[in-house]
Amino acid sequence: MRTQPPPARVRRTTLALAAASALATVPVLAVPQPAGAAETSPVGFGAGTTGGGSASAVTVSTLSAFKTAVTGNSAKVVRVNGLISLSGQVDVGSNTTVLGVGSASGFTGGGLRLKKVSNVVIRNLDISKPVAPADGITVESSSKVWIDHNSFSADRDHDKDHYDGLLDVNHGADNVTVSWNTFKNHFKGSLVGHSDNNASEDTGKLKVTYHHNHFANVYSRIPSLRFGTGHFYNNYVEGADTACHSRMGAQMLVENNVFRSTKVAVTTNRSSDVDGYANLRGNDLGGAATEISRVGTFTSPPYAYTAEPASSVVASVTSGAGAGKL
Repeated sequence: MRTQPPPARVRRTTLALAAASALATVPVLAVPQPAGAAETSPVGFGAGTTGGGSASAVTVSTLSAFKTAVTGNSAKVVRVNGLISLSGQVDVGSNTTVLGVGSASGFTGGGLRLKKVSNVVIRNLDISKPVAPADGITVESSSKVWIDHNSFSADRDHDKDHYDGLLDVNHGADNVTVSWNTFKNHFKGSLVGHSDNNASEDTGKLKVTYHHNHFANVYSRIPSLRFGTGHFYNNYVEGADTACHSRMGAQMLVENNVFRSTKVAVTTNRSSDVDGYANLRGNDLGGAATEISRVGTFTSPPYAYTAEPASSVVASVTSGAGAGKL
């Protein structure tokens, strides 16, 4: 997407501010997850995603070999060895696991597209500098996706539209978990729902869980969510202008996260004609503002999870997130 959020349409009321402040400090009883722990299966809306499962792994080191290996819907595990240059995106088939070898294997210049597929796992990849119109990863009209322990990055030396999104979820995609990734040095982090005019396709879908991710020097869209349902917990955000953005009636639960050097941690009233909804609890805002025009009803995710307290999030995330940590 090639737009940057315009100045806020700030429509706070005293009641909304008081509610946001109270919700931000509600304590949550939680058992900490061991720092850097790597799940063997996804937690969140993407639960049940298995990818290629126990299929025999194929290791590739060239673009042509990778394209061949990820084509089709049969169960497959594809190991990427080394950094592969891309122009645009490569389509990945259903029932696929893509796994980087070591800490510096992956793709630069473009990314991966999951279009009209299901049951895909993407782990341990270094994905950098996806030149527009390519995203680092696009999840489009797909379901059951787990994006875990990857390192996404670009730079902020170019115009904001030189690169596209690091991770975008759109066109009615559903049941996605984004866990233990790093997102660094970028303008547009993660967009969920590409347009205000796509209600017919997106309503009731776009259910995404973000947990234990590190967003550093990412300007906005952490994430930006339209129409869907987002659970954002145990993430560490630093250096953002606007982080969590709920709009077009989206429901977002923002829980036990840490924000540092961030202007606005959560907003529900920017950029779109219809505001979103948000519930906040247990966060360490670090002085960041909140703009909560509508408090949401999404307070109990429909899956089992353990949210560690905000006090341990920075240590867990900085030690455990990103490629090379599995």
